[in-house]
Amino acid sequence: MSELVPAGFAARAGHKAVLGMIHLPPLPGSPYHRGGTFAGITETAVRSARALENGGADGCLVQTADRVYGTEDEADPARVAAMALVVAEVVRATGPDFRTGVQIMRNAISASLAVASVAGASFVRAATLVGATLSPQGLVQGDPLRVMTYRRAIEAGDVAVVADVDSMHFSWLTGDKTTGQVAKHAVDAGADAVTLAHRDEDTALAMIASVRETAPSAPVLLAGHTNHRNAARLLGAADGAFVGTCLERDGWGGEIDERLVHDYVREVRAVRQ
Repeated sequence: MSELVPAGFAARAGHKAVLGMIHLPPLPGSPYHRGGTFAGITETAVRSARALENGGADGCLVQTADRVYGTEDEADPARVAAMALVVAEVVRATGPDFRTGVQIMRNAISASLAVASVAGASFVRAATLVGATLSPQGLVQGDPLRVMTYRRAIEAGDVAVVADVDSMHFSWLTGDKTTGQVAKHAVDAGADAVTLAHRDEDTALAMIASVRETAPSAPVLLAGHTNHRNAARLLGAADGAFVGTCLERDGWGGEIDERLVHDYVREVRAVRQ
């Protein structure tokens, strides 16, 4: 397991990791990128990262947000280069204890590892590390051997891998495994933490319990559906959360608002005590 996991997610110390989502508009190399906007995309991402850090969050996940994606573990070179520049600026603008993650959707895990390693980020999020899931873009299949072989090849063992095991991005295709069983497959393949989500709070708590029972060593991060109202309840059971819409000014995809971050973190800190 990556040495960065205890420091970044600190599950065993009772610390709940708050990781804000920085959703990027389409980047160069994607079909809906608007020319002349890249500098502004980078500046907004940096401001959002600073708002998260100043508001008390533990880190961020820089995630591409497009209208269409490929389903393979690959990405256009221009898109990868653009992502590397954005992530490097975010890392440069924040302190050494602020954890930055990378996710090039839909499942470009190898490119995300490369960006994280070169730009100084701490972790990647893998939408499909094991098994397979059906997405609007088609069938997405995991290839953990390829991912872990590549991580070793580029000497990126210090970049943690957070695997989706039951979320809006991943659902075990045949539906015949529990969330905990999928989590165990992911951990066995090399995942350093797992992430899950469900709109219904009781269902989300049951999914966390399933992972605790079947893959007890795995830190569990919530992958969505937390807000200022339910953060205390849900993070009482999880080790942390990726947090998006409720921190973004003007809703999903907007710039992060430091005040909203501060209020969310205040709720979570009550759980830490």
